[in-house]
Amino acid sequence: MTLIHIVLFKFRPEITAGHKATFVRELRKLKDLSCVKDGRLIVGGPSVTDPIERSKGFQYALVSYHEDLEALAEYQASPEHHWVTSTYMFPYKEDLCRFDFEVEPEDEYMCNFIERSFAGKKQDSVIGGVITPTDSDVEREAGPAEAEQR
Repeated sequence: MTLIHIVLFKFRPEITAGHKATFVRELRKLKDLSCVKDGRLIVGGPSVTDPIERSKGFQYALVSYHEDLEALAEYQASPEHHWVTSTYMFPYKEDLCRFDFEVEPEDEYMCNFIERSFAGKKQDSVIGGVITPTDSDVEREAGPAEAEQR
């Protein structure tokens, strides 16, 4: 089973762009928690919805994948999650919207992501008939100049 966790964030108007950027940077680090399924945690924003009014003022979004409700509870109870939210979000938020749902069994195949080795490195995987390369394969093919730009 997969559980998807979605959060929309709206900061108060006086909160600086620098503070928001720090929040996003720190929030993205939560993908390294073992309770996040395959490291699948995405933070995006600001909204590019057109017309922007449909975003209801929400500026950033988080989508994360968890094995089940217990893994989501572990994520939310983690010291890392508590630190990020209590340091960079709760004291500065105007609003927040959270929505969690379980993926239906017939849609579970869409949640099968790139497998990781025991060392936590990405390995070649077949997704929808497409073979995805490892990071080292991409760097090897890019050549020295392009690799330095990454």
